[in-house]
Amino acid sequence: MRQARSQAERDTVTVEIIYAGLTGAVFAGVAMIILSGPVLAGQVHGTARQGWFAAAAFVAAAVFCVRVVGVLRRFERHGRADQPSQPGRTRPDS
Repeated sequence: MRQARSQAERDTVTVEIIYAGLTGAVFAGVAMIILSGPVLAGQVHGTARQGWFAAAAFVAAAVFCVRVVGVLRRFERHGRADQPSQPGRTRPDS
């Protein structure tokens, strides 16, 4: 049976989730700006303009999802493995 998480563990998880969301939003925003650059510069006209924006939004959403999942998976894999199982212990066999 799993023990209840301490307040510090809950805070760490909360910070990691916020970090993942914020960096995902920044990455998605940058992707959206880069991909919609030709439209904003006036190089794309007519119906292609809407399709270009839709494709840019789709890619930005994918970038957001990939970033959030990647950060949270890395945290789950490495965040807890580095912590000793008992406070004050530095090696698993001590």
